[in-house]
Amino acid sequence: MSSSIIEVLFGKRVGKGLEREAGVSSRYLDSGTEDAILGRSLLYKNHNDEFLRCTEFDREGNVTVVSGEFKKNELCAKHGLMPRDLRKLWVPSIIVPHILVRKNSILVNLLHIRALIKADTILLFDVYGSTDSYTQSVFMYDLEGKLRQGSKAMGGLPYEMRALEAILISVTAALEAEMKVLQELVITLLGELEEDIDRDKLRLLLIYSKKLSTFEQKAKLIRDAIEEILEADDDLADMYLTEKMLGKTRPTEEHTEIEMLLESYHKICDEIVQISSNLVSSIRNTEEIVNIILDANRNSLMLLDLKFSIGTLGIGSGTFIAGLYGMNLKNFIEDSDLAFWGVSGWAFIFSAIICVYGLHKLRRTQRLTMWGESGAKEGKRGWLSLGNKRTVSNAAAKAKLAGRYDALQKRRFGHVIERNPSSFPPLQLVPDKKK
Repeated sequence: MSSSIIEVLFGKRVGKGLEREAGVSSRYLDSGTEDAILGRSLLYKNHNDEFLRCTEFDREGNVTVVSGEFKKNELCAKHGLMPRDLRKLWVPSIIVPHILVRKNSILVNLLHIRALIKADTILLFDVYGSTDSYTQSVFMYDLEGKLRQGSKAMGGLPYEMRALEAILISVTAALEAEMKVLQELVITLLGELEEDIDRDKLRLLLIYSKKLSTFEQKAKLIRDAIEEILEADDDLADMYLTEKMLGKTRPTEEHTEIEMLLESYHKICDEIVQISSNLVSSIRNTEEIVNIILDANRNSLMLLDLKFSIGTLGIGSGTFIAGLYGMNLKNFIEDSDLAFWGVSGWAFIFSAIICVYGLHKLRRTQRLTMWGESGAKEGKRGWLSLGNKRTVSNAAAKAKLAGRYDALQKRRFGHVIERNPSSFPPLQLVPDKKK
């Protein structure tokens, strides 16, 4: 079955080359499913290895070719590119954004836009299986308008910078729109979690957290791509394609226009990253608080269970005494009129003592602090104490020590030396060792 599918897709020669040896099992899937997936992947790869679909704009902003198919080798030869350069544009699985500067062109791969910018032409590559058709349509309409406005209407920017700015505007607008949607959803959900915590809201919080983390990573990659091109002075100077076409040479350090253009959109991307980071931090804090609340509720249930266990132990202790006297043996108090009341009272008192003692121990366990069990109340040192000395800052302790100091001076010198009380040095006491 598997070999017949591959033979139908690729022919007998390819099918025989890909046929699996008999008795060899798949690592993850069964043989039929894996061969079908492999066949579709190779068929798609074989088709895309030769042709690319592009939409072309001329210097005036007019669309000259709509979704036309071009051979890759022809595109490379026409625009002076290498096959590895085109791979960064047509492979849908590449999610890392790029802004690459070549000799006579600029390659841009940002979100839903994959473009080849030249001094008088721009090619937009159609990505197979893309879900951003509406965003791409809006971008193409905006790009057409900016290219038709001309250089004077755009502040004297050349053709390639107008095209690049249109791309950056579309990318940042898409990021801002997605950020606003996620921000509204997350803030609303966090507000609801403050009022009530249930399973459905926690599940939504997990979903939004994953989406927000993915969005934050995407925004960071775009910001880093712009930052990377800003740090390369030679690439910034090479982005003046119109001057290259006219035969003009530009020094490496003169790239003010393109640098200001990229810096403005870099700040926008950085702001988006900061907002998304704040939202992620809010989600993390909410998750920690929810975990603390759930732990507190769990501890309350455990304490309630312990209280019931202590009560059961106390009642069982009284029942044990009653059981001793309930044996069918002579105990020499059968004829006593006060035996019933005495045994019942003793059993009740014994049960009460057990319950009170157990609850007292449980309460002391609840009062554990960072200074140890009842450390703050009894003056004991806990596990957070450092060293063997403790500085005494209590005014009463200082006054008592000052009185002892004056008495010592009077016995030694016959009078008390006057001094400024504020200059009395801070004293350190060594706690008494337990005997």
